[in-house]
Amino acid sequence: MTVAEETRAAVRERPFLFDALRAGVVNYAAAAATLDVDADPDAVATALRRFAAELEDGTTPPVGAGRVTMERRVGAVDDEAAESSAALITVAGTAYAVGAGDATAVVARGEVGPDVLERVLGRLRAVDTIVEAAAVTSSALVVVVGRRAGADALRVVEAALEE
Repeated sequence: MTVAEETRAAVRERPFLFDALRAGVVNYAAAAATLDVDADPDAVATALRRFAAELEDGTTPPVGAGRVTMERRVGAVDDEAAESSAALITVAGTAYAVGAGDATAVVARGEVGPDVLERVLGRLRAVDTIVEAAAVTSSALVVVVGRRAGADALRVVEAALEE
């Protein structure tokens, strides 16, 4: 494997570094020193510069979700209860439905996708909000948080959609 191939593989194992390269905000020498690539650090830094030049600008156009709402009293339910209620999220046998607990779900409807969920989860992590569950489709995004974190999560989702 060449130095360039090893460097790209190492970057792809670190999504934050990949995003930083795409955004053009990397100190190449410092990043090269953190990668586990068996090569001269200057060669790795050069490989990082070349890789960054090939990447598209990481900015994403505004998503334009039609509506963001909050659902209160959300909780986990079993399969049988999920079938009898309108579950907001169902993944691998675990469902979250309204009226089943004390959590809050933030629901965004519109043009959303995994990239939006990634932004939302990153922002929630940055403000120390614990996410109980999350899911996304091409037309809806749901994030379940604790009852007291609902309003903050709503603002985070709205801001991520405007980005």
